[in-house]
Amino acid sequence: MTSLLTWLREERQSRRLILIIVFIALLLDNMLLTVVVPIIPSYLYSVDDSVPEVVTPPTSSASPSGTFRAIVSLYDNSTRLTNLSPRDSARGVTPIPTLTPAVTSNASDCPKADQQLLNENVKVGLLFASKATVQLITNPFIGPLTNRIGYQIPMFAGFCIMFLSTLMFAFSASYALLFLARSLQGVGSSCSSVAGMGMLASVYTDDEERGNAIGIALGGLAMGVLVGPPFGSVMYEFVGKTAPFLVLAVLAVLDGALQLFVLQPSKVAPESQKGTPLMTLMKDPYILIAAGSICFANMAIAMLEPALPIWMMETMCARKWQLGVAFLPASISYLIGTNIFAVLANRIGRWLCSLIGMLLVGVSIICVPFAKDIYGLILPNFGVGFAIGMVDSSMMPIMGYLVDLRHVSVYGSVYAIADVAFCLGFAFGPSAGGAVARSIGFPWLMTIIGVVDILFAPLCYFLRSPPANEEKMVSSWHNSPHKVSFIKNI
Repeated sequence: MTSLLTWLREERQSRRLILIIVFIALLLDNMLLTVVVPIIPSYLYSVDDSVPEVVTPPTSSASPSGTFRAIVSLYDNSTRLTNLSPRDSARGVTPIPTLTPAVTSNASDCPKADQQLLNENVKVGLLFASKATVQLITNPFIGPLTNRIGYQIPMFAGFCIMFLSTLMFAFSASYALLFLARSLQGVGSSCSSVAGMGMLASVYTDDEERGNAIGIALGGLAMGVLVGPPFGSVMYEFVGKTAPFLVLAVLAVLDGALQLFVLQPSKVAPESQKGTPLMTLMKDPYILIAAGSICFANMAIAMLEPALPIWMMETMCARKWQLGVAFLPASISYLIGTNIFAVLANRIGRWLCSLIGMLLVGVSIICVPFAKDIYGLILPNFGVGFAIGMVDSSMMPIMGYLVDLRHVSVYGSVYAIADVAFCLGFAFGPSAGGAVARSIGFPWLMTIIGVVDILFAPLCYFLRSPPANEEKMVSSWHNSPHKVSFIKNI
């Protein structure tokens, strides 16, 4: 323990340690983001369709030989009629319904496409979208705030809010409280992601190093997305709803202690330069194209998250653990994609990686509804995750590069825009996706977002060689050592 503290003190100003902190923050934030994906649809469905348990009086005990059960199941909980023994029947005892776990799974156990199940698309979609909507509203304030007070305080504030949100998820039993917990998470995510990415961009000034560092940080995001759904579904199936959130709360406390020791958030360290105004950056067409790529690529998985579990319940009679495991191929491939293209994209062109990624997202998402069972989802979901990894690992570094090229090199506001783009996808995707899935069906929903991604892809070509701002070029020339050598030669 002493050696660890000594190492932390020595490495406090190290870029690697800052990268580790951002990695962990994104990991935990996205674990909380995705751990609810398999839990909430099933939990809300069971709450909405719950039947009060009736305790059978002792006088109506039934012998095993004289018992039959009529199963009327809605998902994993079943209402069963217990037949009475001949002796109890003669005494006039009435059969009493009891709630017991279903031991078999057949076609009659699957939820049907009734109005209740279709309405779950909308409720779950709105709940999932609430986090991104609040984050979307918060981001324009967090970006300029980091320019004034530095990245450390917003980063630590993000941890505190996420910890509170995690506890609310653990102990909330109603839709309203779950909605509030999800919305609160949006504020914490805004602080963590904007401050984290801005911090990395400020300490990794070389474009190639910055791309590699952001790729590693996005690996934390990918790990969170990777671990979240299967972790949540397995814990929910075998331990209960509260358990996965309590585990995340403990991990969040450890992350907060590390931030408190290393970043020392009580110290205010504002940027030395005044950053470009947020509205000026939002009018830059090249930044808008990069932000649009992030938005539409992530909108595909955002629409998939609330709608796929309900579609699987309806068409595949999927169990609870399968609802999360279905996202495992996308999570693994996202992790692979971000790590590969964090290095490769700078060599072959980030614009090209993003263009190919957008096309691959579109094709893969259109193929999802053709799956007949959980195994048929492996390939299209793998393609979706890998392609989004290509886009994110290419466009996140390019946002910092565009600021260096065309604006003042202060990064809080531009990564607020990147986070806004990400949140637009995750706000509009689930909320609109749930309503569209209810109206025209899940297959058409996937087709629409797939076509949108394919049509947007050619715009990435304009990022091939964006022009530098003339004032920026003149300023760079005046401060460049090449100017001195040029004057000496004259």
